[in-house]
Amino acid sequence: MILVTGGTGFVGAHLLFELIKSGEKPRALKRENSSIQLTEKIFSYYSSDHQQMFSQIEWVVGDINDIFSLDEAMQGIHQVYHCAAVVSFEPNDKQKMYKTNINGTANVVNAALKHNIDKLCFVSSIAAIGRNENNGLITEETAWKSSERNSNYAKTKYAAEREVWRGIEEGLDAVIVNPSVILGPGDWESGSSKIFQTLWKGTKFYTKGVNGFVDVRDVVDAMYQLMNAPIVNQRFILSSENLSYQLLFTKIMNVFHKKPPFINAGFWLLSIAWRLEKLKSMVFHHKPLITKETVNTSQNCYYYSADKIKQQLTFDFMSIDQSITDTCTLFLSENK
Repeated sequence: MILVTGGTGFVGAHLLFELIKSGEKPRALKRENSSIQLTEKIFSYYSSDHQQMFSQIEWVVGDINDIFSLDEAMQGIHQVYHCAAVVSFEPNDKQKMYKTNINGTANVVNAALKHNIDKLCFVSSIAAIGRNENNGLITEETAWKSSERNSNYAKTKYAAEREVWRGIEEGLDAVIVNPSVILGPGDWESGSSKIFQTLWKGTKFYTKGVNGFVDVRDVVDAMYQLMNAPIVNQRFILSSENLSYQLLFTKIMNVFHKKPPFINAGFWLLSIAWRLEKLKSMVFHHKPLITKETVNTSQNCYYYSADKIKQQLTFDFMSIDQSITDTCTLFLSENK
């Protein structure tokens, strides 16, 4: 039996589909008020028999910050995929991220140790990896550096990784994956899937920043392969290609048959924009579209290497062009 935390989220839902497709029996932890509709919708993208597959999930009510429910969920489990996390670049979510991403991960690690789990896979992020100076290639060995440029999300994922490494020191077998920006179908109103909705509506602006991108199907495939390989106590960057945001936006808008962005949104323009957005969000009580942290990220150039997993698993990533085409097709099927 396999336990998945975060099964109602983007990566967790895709992972549950991958596990069931591979003949596994997953148990998924969900909070009492969490909806499973997104997970079922994601299943429908990939199978005509999605309801039968979806029914094979054993849902259990619990929370990674409730050690008693977590302890109960671990009964009879031999592998754990820890996908649950809060992803946010809003200052108001700082405490929630610290509680879920750090304390919650510590609880999962402790429960896994208590129940002698065979292996744990932790979904971290490239945000938890150090940044090279002068746009150098970033690998799993790039050292983390404390900096004001690190987002609160990055800080919490780095600290969460430290909890996993602490568990490894105490005898837990684990692997850590560090995905770059994950593309794929999900909740078009939030997360990285919102990129597609935003560009479908149209925009004139782009930024000159560069980042790594990867398809969600590659992420869960790599996770599953790592958990079933004789590989433990290592971390792996999962990234298909390094692209500028301008090129990514252009590729997506070309598939949508929309005019690509043509105005460079420089630092000063975006600095004004995030301040106005913050004021608007305070007045109208909604989440800001951009924040100071997202502006900083959009201006930086980060280049990632996934050579390690390519070599150890002979792993091939799908092209970002294919990922974009597939995701745009699914988006259009729902938003004609």
